[in-house]
Amino acid sequence: MTEPVFQASASATNVRPLRGANVIAVASGKGGVGKTWFSITLVHALARMGKNTLLFDGDLGLANVDIQLGFAPKHDLGQVIDGSVTLQRAAQRYPDGGFDIIAGRSGSGTLATLPSQRLSSLRNDLLDLARKYDNVVMDMGAGVDRTVRTLCGPAGITLVVTTDEPTSLTDAYAFIKLTHATNPNADLRVVVNVAQSLKEGERTYNTILKACTNFLKYKPPLAGIVRRDMKVRDAIRNQVPLLTRSPSSEAAADVLGIAQRLFRD
Repeated sequence: MTEPVFQASASATNVRPLRGANVIAVASGKGGVGKTWFSITLVHALARMGKNTLLFDGDLGLANVDIQLGFAPKHDLGQVIDGSVTLQRAAQRYPDGGFDIIAGRSGSGTLATLPSQRLSSLRNDLLDLARKYDNVVMDMGAGVDRTVRTLCGPAGITLVVTTDEPTSLTDAYAFIKLTHATNPNADLRVVVNVAQSLKEGERTYNTILKACTNFLKYKPPLAGIVRRDMKVRDAIRNQVPLLTRSPSSEAAADVLGIAQRLFRD
C-alpha cells in the first residue's frame, strides 16, 4: 500500500493541551461511513451503563443527529453561536435515550465558517460544560478541516470510523496522519463499521494499521468492529435508536462492547 496523497497542512488552529479526558470525539476521513449513527448508539450505550452523557452534534452546517432521532429541539447550536442561548441551556434531554443532546443546525454555512476565535470559545465552553457529565460524545464533521481539528483537539479519546471501502480507508489514514502529526499524544482508536463479519472487520483494521505502522511509525489500536446489520437501517428509517428498537441485534451488541471497553484500557 503506497501512502495516500494528502495535501492538507499539518498545522492546527488554537489547539490546547488535552484536558477533556471524558470527551470522546467521533470522526472520519469521509462521509457516509455511519459516523452519526455510531455516535448516537455509543452515547445511548454509555447512558445504559449508568453514565450521565451528552451528545454534541459538532457536524457544523450538516447536522443531523436530531433528524436520526426524530427529535425536535427547542434550541440548537445556531442559537448558541448567535448568543441568544448559552451552551448549557442548549443541552436538552432526550428522554427515550436517557441522555442530553446539543443539536446542530443543518444547512447553516455560517456555522461551518466560524472565525477561529469564536470556534475556540465554543470549544472551551464545551469543555467547561463537560465537567457536569460523565462522558461527552462529539459527532464531528467528516474530514480534517479547521473546525474538526479545533473541536477534536482536547478530546480524551478520538474514535476514527472507517469501512472497508478504499476511499474510506485512505481518508481515515489521512485523518490519523494529520491528527497524530499535530498532537502525537492524541488517543486515536479505529472503529470498523458495517463489516461483513468480525474476521473481515479485523482484515480492514489490519489494512489501516499496516499503513500507519509503515509510514507513520504509529499503531492506533482497534476500538471495535460493528457488523453489517439490517436492523440499523430499520432503526434509522424509523428515527428510533437501535438500542431501543433492536437491542438484541448484532450491531447493538457490538457498540455496547465498544462502550464497555473504552475506559478499560
